[in-house]
Amino acid sequence: MSETTGASYAAAGVDIEAGDRAVELMKEWVKKTQRPEVAGLGGLGGFAGLFDASALKRYERPLLASATDGVGTKVDLARQMGVYDTIGHDLVGMVVDDLVVCGAEPLFMTDYICVGKVHPERVAAIVKGIAEGCVLAGCALVGGETAEHPGLLGPDDFDVAGAGTGVVEADRLLGPDRIRKGDAVIAMASSGLHSNGYSLVRHVVFDRAGWSLDREVEEFGRTLGEELLEPTRIYSLDCLALTRTTEVHGFSHVTGGGLANNLARVIPDGLHATVDRSTWTPGAVFDLVGKAGQVEQLELEKTLNMGVGMIAIVPADSVDAALTTLADRGVDSWVAGEITDRGDHATGAELTGAYAR
Repeated sequence: MSETTGASYAAAGVDIEAGDRAVELMKEWVKKTQRPEVAGLGGLGGFAGLFDASALKRYERPLLASATDGVGTKVDLARQMGVYDTIGHDLVGMVVDDLVVCGAEPLFMTDYICVGKVHPERVAAIVKGIAEGCVLAGCALVGGETAEHPGLLGPDDFDVAGAGTGVVEADRLLGPDRIRKGDAVIAMASSGLHSNGYSLVRHVVFDRAGWSLDREVEEFGRTLGEELLEPTRIYSLDCLALTRTTEVHGFSHVTGGGLANNLARVIPDGLHATVDRSTWTPGAVFDLVGKAGQVEQLELEKTLNMGVGMIAIVPADSVDAALTTLADRGVDSWVAGEITDRGDHATGAELTGAYAR
């Protein structure tokens, strides 16, 4: 008579010990993100992250802001290249730069990492990137979850998502009600594609052009894969610095939907934002995607950021101070347009002219 073995979690594909090992490896990186409000309030591995809300007593009327996002199909490029410590920058940027649009200071984040199989060093590398992004954003990483989903995901497949919380004083809340006719539209340069439009990009470079990630691209001065994995720029501290040094009427985070669509989201009824394409030259990656895929310009512009990752809307007399602040912080920025009456315009924002070459 043959002996049978009872079912187990490990036999089903879930390795609890590997998960514990991943937690141990990521602890040093999470510790680097601590703010005073989380110090001494328990460590990684608890059931909930803690934040000392007494720090908000200095606010007259604190408004909490929340945002959640992921990285999209860019994670597949990270998987193919075996590079896992940059994708976390993208995750943090997607979350905290949504928070700062309303003027909120990012306070803390949590993450969710879903994998087909826990490779402890790989998970730790992902969290390292998230932690480094949190440091750049000035927020704490207070906890997260790593979930192993054998059978639903392949052994090397993974996805990441995150949620963040910020705070803004009620009378400093930014929104469409502050935007005025005559305001200037200041563009802040992106670091590249950021983390949007990768379904289109992957279709173009892989399916249509037939390129490989290790292809050397002269226009980039590096491989295709290195260009496509360039981390999302994190603007939150730069935007907060603007609010402290000059008057700001609004921000717009340029993500999925492109520059015009995202800018229109913060323009009030009756007003219109015009952005002049001739004020900048999009990076080579945007031109390459357009040409390799024969993608029409309007399709590119509603999918990719075209070289602008964040917009600040400021009064005309605040332009010099805003540009100086951003330059001092190493952010390439320029006046890209203005706010005018809506007139006969069908939408709240549009791009005009031709890109500089």
